[in-house]
Amino acid sequence: MEKLDDIVVIGPVYPYKGGIAHYTGLLCKNLSKKYHVQAVSYKLQYPKFLYKKEQKDFSNKNLEVKDTRFLIHSANPFNWIRSARTIKKMNPKLIIIQWWHPYFAPCYWVMRKFFGKAKVIYSCHNVFPHERFPLDRLLTKMVLKGGDGFIVHSEKDAADLRSIKKQAKYVKTVLPSFSLFNTGEMSREKARKLLGIKAEDKVLLFFGLVRPYKGLQYLLKAFGKIKDMADLRLLIAGSFSGDKQEYLDILSEEKIQDKVTIYDAYIPDTEVEKYFQASDLVVLPYVSATQSAVVQTAFDFEKPVIVTNVGGLPEVVMDGQTGYVVPAENVQAIADKIREFFEENKKDTFVENIRRESYKYSWDRMRECIEKLYKMM
Repeated sequence: MEKLDDIVVIGPVYPYKGGIAHYTGLLCKNLSKKYHVQAVSYKLQYPKFLYKKEQKDFSNKNLEVKDTRFLIHSANPFNWIRSARTIKKMNPKLIIIQWWHPYFAPCYWVMRKFFGKAKVIYSCHNVFPHERFPLDRLLTKMVLKGGDGFIVHSEKDAADLRSIKKQAKYVKTVLPSFSLFNTGEMSREKARKLLGIKAEDKVLLFFGLVRPYKGLQYLLKAFGKIKDMADLRLLIAGSFSGDKQEYLDILSEEKIQDKVTIYDAYIPDTEVEKYFQASDLVVLPYVSATQSAVVQTAFDFEKPVIVTNVGGLPEVVMDGQTGYVVPAENVQAIADKIREFFEENKKDTFVENIRRESYKYSWDRMRECIEKLYKMM
């Protein structure tokens, strides 16, 4: 086997926003410690008629990946061939492509045919999309069958991968920590002052784009069961995708409007820190999932979590040690664990356990997994 040296990483990076862009940027920065790495991103990621919201966030230049080449126009077949040939001229030993949605299937399928001898790894954030649609399996199989190796972050994704490529060579590893938001310059006290939260408040955080599969309604109903707890507050930080009114109706029904604060907007990278620093416990009441960067972001801020037993979430949370794992759609279980966390003063013990587990979520470990996979191919 040839020695690994030159690597091309394909995917969104700064100034594109979102968890996958953050992941790709952090991956490039870590691999660059040991290898020559070229980041290749998009000149157009999504056409505006498909994704009407702003796709870029220029607020945190620390996320910039040096010398990124913005080559790929995801909707232009002639560009796919030109971009692939440009990448081939870079003479990489390895190409790592971020995979999360079959929208990119035609683009990557064509590009793969022009890469030459380079080995190709697909880093699968989801094998199949969160919200399924006709032909998604066919499109996914069409692309992933051309991969030499795969990175997955949950057993569910590993099983999905095997369902379309039985002999796939892959490594399964937990999603690394999203360490880019924690500057260390914002204290809990400062964050709470900025958000108008009292020092003695017990603060829950639901973070990220609000979508049906994330189960916010179950957290709100659980909150209603424990609203008698003194100084309990819930922060919801993230824009709503779909019908916001159904959540407002639950607030009214449960009579918890005065204890819940909603920040209905995309949270810029430079604003993420204050929400996590101000919180005591991060809650992910998801109905379905593969994995979530919210857990790793919480752990980077040394914040315990409550997650549901869906997808890969139970694989990254040590139940009763770094957080709690509860049944999905179980309002009472969520309520009980929130009460237990505060009434039994679990915070210090959980934080110590999160610190002890930190290497498991490091980017150095991710690099070792890629090296292991490269040797398998």
